Amino acid sequence: MIIVFLVLVLAVFGGLHWYVWRRMVRDTTARPGTARRVGTALVVGGPLLMFAAIASERGGAPFWLQQVLAWPGFLWMAFSLYLLLGLLVGEVVRPLLRRVLERRSTPAVEPVGVREDAPVRTRVPDLEAESTSQTESSSGAGAGAETGAGAESGAKPGPAEKPEPAATGPSRRLFVSRVVGGAAAAAAVGTVGYGTYGVLRGPKVKRVTVPLAKLPRSAHGYRIAVVSDVHLGPVLGRGFAQKVVDTINSTQPDLIAVVGDLVDGSVKDLGPAAAPLAQLKARHGSFFVTGNHEYFSGAEEWVARVRELGLRPLENARTELADFDLAGVNDVAGEDEGQGPDFVKALGDRDRSRACVLLAHQPVQIHDSVDHGVDLQLSGHTHGGQLWPGNLIADQANPTLAGLERYGDTQLYVSRGAGAWGPPTRVGAPSDITVVELASRQA
Repeated sequence: MIIVFLVLVLAVFGGLHWYVWRRMVRDTTARPGTARRVGTALVVGGPLLMFAAIASERGGAPFWLQQVLAWPGFLWMAFSLYLLLGLLVGEVVRPLLRRVLERRSTPAVEPVGVREDAPVRTRVPDLEAESTSQTESSSGAGAGAETGAGAESGAKPGPAEKPEPAATGPSRRLFVSRVVGGAAAAAAVGTVGYGTYGVLRGPKVKRVTVPLAKLPRSAHGYRIAVVSDVHLGPVLGRGFAQKVVDTINSTQPDLIAVVGDLVDGSVKDLGPAAAPLAQLKARHGSFFVTGNHEYFSGAEEWVARVRELGLRPLENARTELADFDLAGVNDVAGEDEGQGPDFVKALGDRDRSRACVLLAHQPVQIHDSVDHGVDLQLSGHTHGGQLWPGNLIADQANPTLAGLERYGDTQLYVSRGAGAWGPPTRVGAPSDITVVELASRQA
C-alpha cells in the first residue's frame, strides 16, 4: 500500500510539473532552442533540489550540504506552489485575452450603400466614344481582337485587397502565453519574496487575555510568553534564534513556555544555533516540551541540551507554582520511542481545585486535557497553515488551527509559531510570539 501511495503521489507531482513546463516553457517559446532548454532545466532541477533538501535533512547529511541544498530546494517548494496557482488562474484569463486581441485585430468594414443626403451623380455619355464604338462594331474581327487584347491587358479592375490582420493565429497564442506565464511568475516571485521577508525579519508579538475561573486574584495579569515551532535548522540559524530571544525578553514575561519543534537537526549541527536560548529571562523561568520534530532530531540529546541552556523540560511532569499548576506532556511522536504523552503521570494526582496550565505541542491532545480537568492548554504545531491554501488542509487535521477556543471547561490556545518548516516563507499565516495574560474571574 505504501508503494502504491508513493507511486500515486509521484505521478500527481510529475503531472503538475509537466503542466508547469508546458505552460511556462513550451507554450512561451516559438521553437526549440536555448530558452526552451534553460526553462526545461529549471522545471526539472527545481523539484530535484527540493527532494534532495528534504532527504539531506532527514538523512543526516553533512550540515554544509544541507545548507547548500536548503535555500534553493525549499524556496522552489513555495515558488512552484504559487506559480501553479497563478497558471490555473491564467486558464480563465487566457481565452478572455485572446478574444480581446481578436477584436482589436479585425479591420473595421464600412457598410456599402447610398446615403440619403449624398448628391446624385449622373453619367454623361461620351458621344465621340459612342460613335467610335459603333464604327468598330461593324468590323467584327477587329472588335473581337481588340476585346481579347483588352481582357488580356488587365484593364478590368479587380477586387480590392483585404488588409492584413494585426496578428496571425500562432503569434497571438504565443503572445497570450507569454503574458499569462510572465504574470504568474511575477506573482509567485512577489508572494514568496514577501512571505520570506516576513519570516526572516522575526516574529511579532501577539497578546491574548485568557480568563480562568480557578485562578486566584493574586495571579491576575500573569504573563506567559508562548513560543513554538522555531525550527532552527539549515535555513534559520543562530541569528534567527537571537531575534526570537530578544523579542521574548522585550515582553518581560513572568514565565516562558517553549512548546515544541525548536529544531530540525542534531545537537552536533545546531547546538551553536540554539545557544542564544541561554539569554531567556523570566521571573519564574523558562519551560520546554518536545514536539514531533525533536523526535526526528534526537529528542533525548535536545532535552539535555535545553536543560544546559537554562530551560526546564517538562517530560510528562508537573510543577506547582504559587498560584497554579504548570504541566507538560511529551509529543505524540514520541510513542514510537516509548516516550509518548502520559497525562496520568503528569496530572493524575494533582489538586483539581487549583488552576492548571498544560504545555502540549499538538492541539489534538486537547481531548485528553479535557478528561484530566486542564483549564488551559498551550500548543503550536499547525503554523496556522504556513502557506495558503495549506491552512485549509491543516484546519481539517487539527481541532483548532490558530487562536483561542473552548472545549468544555478547557480552553485551548494555538500559536502560529515563530519560524517555518521547509521554505522560510509564510503566506496568510504570519509568525508570532504570544503573550498570554491570565485573568482571574475573582478580581
